[in-house]
Amino acid sequence: MCMVKNRTVLTFYGGVNEIGGNKIMLQDKDTRVFFDFGMSFTMRKQFYSPPFLSPKSENSLQELGILPRIKGVYKFDPAPAEVDAVFISHGHLDHSAYLSFIKREIPIYCGETTQIILRSLSEIRRPDLEFNVLDIEFKPFRTGRKIRVGSLEVEPFHVDHSVPGAYGFLIHTSNGTVVYTGDFRDHGAKPEMTRDFVEHARNSDPVAVVTEATNMTGATVSSEAEVESKLDWIVAAADGIVLAEFSYSDVDRLNSFFHIAKRNQRCLAISLKQAHLLEALRMDKGLTVPALDDEGVLIFRKSKKRFDRWESQLIEKYSGQGKIFDVFEVSKQQCKVVLAVSFYDFEELIQLKPVAGSCYVLSASEPFNEEMELDYERLVNWLRHYGLPQYHAHVSGHIMPLRLKKTLKEINSTRIFPVHTENADLFAKFMRDLRGHVTLVERGKEYKL
Repeated sequence: MCMVKNRTVLTFYGGVNEIGGNKIMLQDKDTRVFFDFGMSFTMRKQFYSPPFLSPKSENSLQELGILPRIKGVYKFDPAPAEVDAVFISHGHLDHSAYLSFIKREIPIYCGETTQIILRSLSEIRRPDLEFNVLDIEFKPFRTGRKIRVGSLEVEPFHVDHSVPGAYGFLIHTSNGTVVYTGDFRDHGAKPEMTRDFVEHARNSDPVAVVTEATNMTGATVSSEAEVESKLDWIVAAADGIVLAEFSYSDVDRLNSFFHIAKRNQRCLAISLKQAHLLEALRMDKGLTVPALDDEGVLIFRKSKKRFDRWESQLIEKYSGQGKIFDVFEVSKQQCKVVLAVSFYDFEELIQLKPVAGSCYVLSASEPFNEEMELDYERLVNWLRHYGLPQYHAHVSGHIMPLRLKKTLKEINSTRIFPVHTENADLFAKFMRDLRGHVTLVERGKEYKL
């Protein structure tokens, strides 16, 4: 990595012509900082199909370009650290998973909620080459804290996204302020957080904004409140069990299903994985999440002979409260349950035997982890076999094009760098009448500010 004295330089090692995989380095004087260090699902899928074909080493990932070759960054590189810090915008793996490879002496900053999510996820996953952050000593922050790293001052601001604890950043450099949006939206449960971020970004008179641009095609007009209303209608109309698939870390959606189930005299049965995360998130005083001892919450125990230690601990803790239900117990009261499942739980349907009038609701879209990468043909085969109609009720975690344009016009930056999109050319044409010049980034190329 070359250094340009007294200049600010952006280099994009991920998030280029892809949704996710963000790895954005900002150099200012003698300071180098990364913003996000995520897994590229797009590049990974070109070569691997876990669990049967998975990368065996860092060399494999670097050979195929999935893990960029960057000196002084990785713990398997004996060279001294050449990066001063990494800031993580939120807990989705396409922004955070490859922290696994970062030298442990490099400080890792993230929101307090993100720390909880990443630790919980690392505890419930078996040791993995591509994601293991249990030994990282995170430096957590909340909105309002200013963090000094070398010549930079970084201000995190909360934004609304489909996972709690998401942040955008104002990065004050020697050549002006750079805004990094991370993933954000203004149609979710807390649009006021995004509004706060945008106002501060505008007032900082930025020289550049690095923005996500996920939804340039297939945009929809919806909100979390509208989705909750649709889901309420579906659950109220169902005579049998309602199978609900949504991201285990989407707290807004979990809250929606929890309230809907209660309104319709049902219980929400969540997985052990979701229960583990909920128990951890209860420590975050800034979040409102259902308590596991609430009468409206059940914990669904999958049918298997051996449980991991964390699963056994949850089962032992909540069995005495009558909270743990297996497939046979759920099958006896199908009209009283909304069951949170993933496609990989569908083997349970053989014992569940959904009654007539049951249905399946897909309430997710973004492929930010392996669980959301559904094999649609196999999904349909399962649903057809059991006579389960499929509903799709979801609101994206990403801002829509017209709202994004209005936001960028308000921020009024001199330069605009789109990332986290497969449609950068479309973005550039759509934004061509803004004051800011749109730069279509290339992977590994330096951009001087």
